[in-house]
Order: sequence, then structure tokens, then C-alpha cells
Amino acid sequence: FLIRFADENDASQILSFIKELASYEKMLDQVVATEEDLYKSLFVKNQAKVIIGEYKGEPASFALFFYNYSTFLGKANLYLEDLFVKEAFRSKGIGQAMLKILAKIAVDEGCGRVDWWCLTWNDPAIGFYKKIGAVPMSDWTVFRLQENALKDLAK
Repeated sequence: FLIRFADENDASQILSFIKELASYEKMLDQVVATEEDLYKSLFVKNQAKVIIGEYKGEPASFALFFYNYSTFLGKANLYLEDLFVKEAFRSKGIGQAMLKILAKIAVDEGCGRVDWWCLTWNDPAIGFYKKIGAVPMSDWTVFRLQENALKDLAK
């Protein structure tokens, strides 16, 4: 098993992972990203980073992350947008290996914490996250401003 940073040649594979994740989450109809979008965001604008896990040379997992900032901590945090392990590669320790690498990146970069969201129905993931010491943030509500509401507010 090898974990590496994605490069410019991986945009198609990253989009494939995103679509597989969206399908698992029953949200495939919401994916509008294209290879070109990912290429520009990840490798031109450097808005996020991706690590890819390969099992015996085959793409098995990916994680997309970026940095946000905690005013309370006075330092950056690593925000994990997506972590996905293909079904054929689950229960091999790949998810934990990916999170270990992300934790190492966060520690090496001086981040105060690693944050992510998890769907409330995803019991296998929730159990796994709790097992590694992650704590659900049940006191917070996620808000989203998008599409027309975003455009209206920006006027």
C-alpha cells in the first residue's frame, strides 16, 4: 500500500473517486465538477490538496483537504473535505492509514486540529472515527449559503 500526493495527471482519477463517493452517499446527481474544474482548483489555484492511496498499484482511496483557521486556537487546521476507500479495498486498514498521513501532515504543518463532516446515517464511518479518538461536534449546526441565496447576498 502506497500513499502519495496527487499530481496534475490525476484529475480524472480524482473525479472518479468523487463520483464513487457521491454514489455511496446517494448524491451523485449533485456532482457538477469536471476534470478541468479539479485541475484548475487543485493544480493551478492550489485551493486544496489530494492524497491517493494505491493498493498493489491500483487506486484504492483518496482524501481531499485544505486549511481553515481557528481564531480560538490562533492557528490553522486541516479540514478534510472527502475521504473515500473503494468498497473492494475496505477492511484492509487503508482508511486508518490515510487518516494517519493526514494527522502527520497536520502536526508537521502546526495545525491545531483536523475537522470533517460525516453523514449522520453513516454508522460504519462514525464507529471508525470514534474508534480512532475523533469526537462528534453535536453542539454545532452546519449552515450553507449557495446558488441564488449566495448571489443575492453578494449584490
